[in-house]
Amino acid sequence: MSTHTPSSKKTSLHTDQKVPFFHPKRTDKIATGVLYGVAGFFILLLVAFTLYILVRGGFAAVALMGHETEGIGAQLFNTIYLVILSLLISAPIGICAGIYMSEYMPSGHIASITRTCIETLSSLPSVVIGLFGYLVFIVMTGSKWNLMAGALAVSLLNLPLITTTTEDALRALPKNYRESSLGIGATHWQTIVRVLIPAAIPRILTGIILAGGRAFGEAAALLYTAGMATSIDFRDWNPTHILSPLNPFRPGETLSLYIWQLRSESIGVDSQSLADLSAAVLIILVFIFSIGARCIGNALERKMTGKKD
Repeated sequence: MSTHTPSSKKTSLHTDQKVPFFHPKRTDKIATGVLYGVAGFFILLLVAFTLYILVRGGFAAVALMGHETEGIGAQLFNTIYLVILSLLISAPIGICAGIYMSEYMPSGHIASITRTCIETLSSLPSVVIGLFGYLVFIVMTGSKWNLMAGALAVSLLNLPLITTTTEDALRALPKNYRESSLGIGATHWQTIVRVLIPAAIPRILTGIILAGGRAFGEAAALLYTAGMATSIDFRDWNPTHILSPLNPFRPGETLSLYIWQLRSESIGVDSQSLADLSAAVLIILVFIFSIGARCIGNALERKMTGKKD
């Protein structure tokens, strides 16, 4: 007489079954671990790279103490001034273009052609933009290398990024934002200015920060437009004077160009230290710009949307 009961048979069947290796939960844990590992690796790589530049810059600053060098004050001012000029040109145009593409441009062949042109412009090498800027802003105007020509060339590089970021930010907003505003009697333009733009400010600001970061580190486009020499007098702030720091139509060497010159052409004793110091200052400048832009954007968002901390 058999002593096995039905319940004991079911128990033995369950214990004999093996969990497959590619079980959904196990696969999810493995994929999550791989993604965390990849993200952690790149974060550590970025931190190590940043610390390496900052440490070398600190040692360079100590080594340059007591040396009679020209310093990097003029190049630092030129970099900040050029970034401001380029963003004053590209940010309003890019935001308006993104608003038009998101809210007004009808879908069809024209829209697809426009987006293809923007994608093509964003993929152009900066050297090509620099040569175009040299031909249009320097040769055709009969002028010499100047900061305004460099700002216009950098603006061409920034326009696709700001335009696509603005368009994507507006399209990503929920439809009830538009419907609720239009339902209470607001016009389309009032809806854009008072509802959509404030809600999309964080993503639009991200595009502006990326554009500014690219402008800080741009060198190839400025090589043909802004020039590699600078002569300014910080005692003269009249924008119409050729030696004034505020004159946008004077040659202006930026930090990125100065680093390239020191690394490739300079034979001075302190060229290595100056290049390391310039790189560290450029990294710090980008950090300050990003953090400052975020703080301003958060303040604007709170003011326009009524959010509280």
